[in-house]
Amino acid sequence: MKVKSFIITTGLFVVTTAFLYLIGNMFTIPVLMFHYEYTDSANGFFTTTGSVVPLIIGLVISFIAEKLYIYKYRQKHE
Repeated sequence: MKVKSFIITTGLFVVTTAFLYLIGNMFTIPVLMFHYEYTDSANGFFTTTGSVVPLIIGLVISFIAEKLYIYKYRQKHE
């Protein structure tokens, strides 16, 4: 059960995160995009970073899915 639960939750995390990054890049939603870029020409400041919001959402969905899977597994095997 542990291996199957791990595969399901990890797969769901990867798929959810990739889907959110894809949506962010397709529709240019900065919060969901992988690439942020900030340039301040007056001061010569340049920085690039990526959004962690899809990662956090993916972790939350993965956690909820694992709890549901364990709950359903225990109900089925009582």
